[in-house]
Amino acid sequence: MPRMTAARAAVEILKLEGVINAFGVPGAAINPFYAALKAGGGIDHTLARHVEGASHMAEGYTRSRAGNIGVCIGTSGPAGTDMITGLYSAIADSVPILCITGQAPVAKLHKEDFQAVDIASIAKPVTKAATTVLEAAQVPGVFQQAFHLMRSGRPGPVLIDLPIDVQLTEIEFDPETYQPLPVYKPAASRAQIEKAIGLLLASERPVIVAGGGIINADACELLVEFAELTGTPVIPTLMGWGILADDHELNAGMVGLQTSHRYGNANFLESDFVLGIGNRWANRHTGDLAVYTKGRTFVHVDIEPTQLGRIFAPDLGIASDAKAALELFVEVAKELKAAGRLPDRSAWGASTQERKARLQRRTHFDNVPLKPQRVYEEMNRAFGPETRYVTTIGLSQIAGAQMLHVYRPRHWINCGQAGPLGWTIPAALGVATADPEGQVVALSGDYDFQFMLEELAVGAQHNIPYVHVLVNNSYLGLIRQAQRNLDINFQVNLEFENINSPELGAYGVDHVKVVEGLGCKAIRVTEPDQLLPAFEEAKKLAAEFRVPVVVEAILERVTNISMGAAGIDAINEWEDIATEPGHAPTSIRPFVAS
Repeated sequence: MPRMTAARAAVEILKLEGVINAFGVPGAAINPFYAALKAGGGIDHTLARHVEGASHMAEGYTRSRAGNIGVCIGTSGPAGTDMITGLYSAIADSVPILCITGQAPVAKLHKEDFQAVDIASIAKPVTKAATTVLEAAQVPGVFQQAFHLMRSGRPGPVLIDLPIDVQLTEIEFDPETYQPLPVYKPAASRAQIEKAIGLLLASERPVIVAGGGIINADACELLVEFAELTGTPVIPTLMGWGILADDHELNAGMVGLQTSHRYGNANFLESDFVLGIGNRWANRHTGDLAVYTKGRTFVHVDIEPTQLGRIFAPDLGIASDAKAALELFVEVAKELKAAGRLPDRSAWGASTQERKARLQRRTHFDNVPLKPQRVYEEMNRAFGPETRYVTTIGLSQIAGAQMLHVYRPRHWINCGQAGPLGWTIPAALGVATADPEGQVVALSGDYDFQFMLEELAVGAQHNIPYVHVLVNNSYLGLIRQAQRNLDINFQVNLEFENINSPELGAYGVDHVKVVEGLGCKAIRVTEPDQLLPAFEEAKKLAAEFRVPVVVEAILERVTNISMGAAGIDAINEWEDIATEPGHAPTSIRPFVAS
């Protein structure tokens, strides 16, 4: 039997499980693992500037392609605690990432050794499993189980903590006999699917709410096929955006209090039956449950049984992997179609598209300073259907989701439930690492951008090109807007007079200088007609220099983006809505007046 260190065995297992990229920061307690990583070869490593950044890079990497599992590595103590935010983000959004940390020697775990912390206990609430391995011989089994857990059921992250002496201990391990454990995913029964379709057929105005679980299951084509067979309009959630193209005749728009379309909310409110697949009824999607559920029958399909009934009780709940369920949905629908038993839903589908043409928000403004709506309009012109957008939270994300267009799965990579500021830059680097020839475009407000901007140097060092659109109003815009309800405007102002860049006025941080200082390229835009040329120039610079390129758009200080605080029937349209075609020139459907 071959003998090798436990650290080397762990590296060999990573490769056998399909890992080819990792992100991390070395240190004393994890250096034996790094030595094994170097000796073993076969895994490219990206050196992060912050360990939280490494965890978000791993998230972006995972979400870019079906089957990817991002790996983040750090030393002991604060490196592990730095990654907790990434683990929280990953488990909240059902993203499998593997976090590997170094640790003090086993004999010193309870002696307050330098940078020794019980990271497994800290990480347990935000992982599917968190283990400090005390016996070197257990390392292969712990890694084997980690990949099994990450892929089985509802996907999610795992942390493995390796004491330094465990890493260095030699064990018997034969890579040639290693086998990944079978993945377990619950599957719907034919009887359950037939009952669900029976409820759909009994309705007059059904919709499908398509969640991120469909993307996780790599089942988007099946969802589109089922929708087309039955003529059922589809409402993607924010995490499911891209499951079917925005210009598909059955795409009814997104629903919610914030990241929603006017026509999406209107279409949902007209429905009488909702089939939710791979979604979790997030509160910013549903709003007031009394409004959301009134007069509607619900079927909920989710891979995690405890999600069924967590927010409200569906009329039928089915614990199933989205792909397994959709295979049966398509099978039964085909049989019903062949028997002539599927009703004609064309009039209902056409009505959703009529609202799509009529209920639009205005994007075309010529104001200086810029209105953010114009930025997204020009982004629609500059970045085509192949673009992968990456963003986290804030008014920039909310407005982007209302006004940008997405056409493919995994082309809207958004941090959903956790929404940590600073997520966007490292996540975009992870996405661009997974898709080095793709068009990756990140979107940030100025505060999100400033949280982890040091990671731009990672893109410069490792030649990871992407375009980052920075909308700068020198404000915590979403928090300021939320504070209106309390009649305050407190501790949300970021403006100051920069003594080194007086030309900025009150906008404070000179992002162009900072970005250039980190080895990247930057363009500042102050007028609307400069936006499209700047985006085109950014694409050229990214391709030429193979580094991140930032386009900073200087916005008006205060813009209130459409959103509501209660039900989806009461969204406040702070800005003008579209009343003529020129108001929304890049809308999916040409504007039609009421």
